[in-house]
Amino acid sequence: MKIIIAGAGAVGFHLAELLAKENQDITLIDTDEEILDHVSTHLDVMTILGDAASIHVLEDAKISNTDLFLAVTTSGSTNLLLAIMAKQRGAKRTIARVNNPEYFEQHQKENFKKLGVDVLISPQLLAAQEIERLLQRGSFTDIFEFEKGRISIVGFTLDTTCPLINKTIGEIDQSNDFTFRGIALLRGHKTIIPRSSTKLIKGDHLYIASVAKSMDAILQFVGKQLQPIKKVMIAGGTSLAFRTAELVQDKYSVSVIVKNKNRAKLFAENLNNALVINADPSNVDILKEEGLEQMDAFIALTVNDETNIVTSLMAEHMNVYKTIALVDNVNYTHISQNIGVDTIINKKLIAANNIFRFVRKGKVEAIASLHGVEAEVIEFEIHKKNRLLRNCISDLRLPIHSIIAGVIRGDDSFIPSGDFLFEINDKVIVFALPEAIHQVEEIFK
Repeated sequence: MKIIIAGAGAVGFHLAELLAKENQDITLIDTDEEILDHVSTHLDVMTILGDAASIHVLEDAKISNTDLFLAVTTSGSTNLLLAIMAKQRGAKRTIARVNNPEYFEQHQKENFKKLGVDVLISPQLLAAQEIERLLQRGSFTDIFEFEKGRISIVGFTLDTTCPLINKTIGEIDQSNDFTFRGIALLRGHKTIIPRSSTKLIKGDHLYIASVAKSMDAILQFVGKQLQPIKKVMIAGGTSLAFRTAELVQDKYSVSVIVKNKNRAKLFAENLNNALVINADPSNVDILKEEGLEQMDAFIALTVNDETNIVTSLMAEHMNVYKTIALVDNVNYTHISQNIGVDTIINKKLIAANNIFRFVRKGKVEAIASLHGVEAEVIEFEIHKKNRLLRNCISDLRLPIHSIIAGVIRGDDSFIPSGDFLFEINDKVIVFALPEAIHQVEEIFK
């Protein structure tokens, strides 16, 4: 697939890095020569120095032969213009990164589509929505919902109180009256697809898939008590902090700690139902003074990864029930999980997941990445009659490094056994390690 990326900033570079690993034909355009030099020495992609709004630059990038054009500069209006121009010049599909929430209203999206912008993405909005979901299911460190929660994948750490320690997956499966599927086990830096004989140990991070009606039972099953979240503290004056506060202010008692006086004033003027405090969120003593120990949830969304990790750890130490830290440096992912940060989020990974579904073969409805896990969860739709409909799951010869997490059929959902038969329009959720992804794509394309 030929892909052009306009904008080599954090999101653009990360997308180029991920897509280059897929052996895609990538061209990266930017006006900053120093950034492009860095890209050239680290990634196997073509780079073009210039303004992507220039017709000549687009022609040099061979826009007319492009399958996917990604406009991910820091300017939303520029990205919209670039996507429109790319579409007019022959790009088959265009995606623009924007942050204005008004653009995501249905009539606005339809208008942009008529102009040539096929898809709008907002890393901030996607991250804020993920935080909102995490607060709703505070007992889990991760939660990914497919088809409005008909199938959910949740993650949790096996701590000292977890009754699953020293049991095998098979033993657990036999001892409960609901269906689940263990799909991934993170043990240190190693990702394991758990089988019936896999024994769980203290410190493991387990991801399981189940149907919506089983979620409350699963909480008891893993030894965690569902504690209602009422008081939430958000640390940071970033756009993500504002968007998150805006999303959750009417559901919880929200306090926002903002260091910059002007930003704090802006937050206070535009948040109708949140307490905005002008203070330094990296100062733990100040957080204590503002009631950190009485909070049910602490969300660290400053621009500094280290501040977010450290303050989240302090909140954990003060027995705050739920902590969430923004960690944009992917190299910190394993570190932060291993030292005890409850939940981490990464805007770049969330945005990449939303874009990757347009790169994968087959009819892909959604893609998710599990934090710290080198793998993908892909939702395919059975969109045509082929051997998928003629054979049960056990006869499909799925690669060993993949597993079917669940199937959604209309309003019904299943954790399928080996004799399960697919039907047309089924949504199939597959977990696959990198070495299995292309084989899985071929099966479901």
